[in-house]
Amino acid sequence: MTESDIREIVKRALNNIAPEIDVETIDPGKDLREQMDIDSVDFLNFVIGLHKELNIEIPDADVAKLATFNGCVTYLTSRLTNLQTVRDPGHQSG
Repeated sequence: MTESDIREIVKRALNNIAPEIDVETIDPGKDLREQMDIDSVDFLNFVIGLHKELNIEIPDADVAKLATFNGCVTYLTSRLTNLQTVRDPGHQSG
């Protein structure tokens, strides 16, 4: 999965919790909850949506890393890369 794919998944998950927001206008470096005026329950639903879409666990301790759009993409890209390495160790350099 590419970073571009992950960006689209994050946009889709955001759109699912706040369909009235144009996700293309979100500042990727600013707090999503503030920009989108969503509460903690909506944000939790966003995290659950990412979990379901990507089939990865997002520990409570890591949720803060999802505060911005760029943070989401960076975190998810890293998690998926690490999971791929664990699932397919033959692709490790060594």
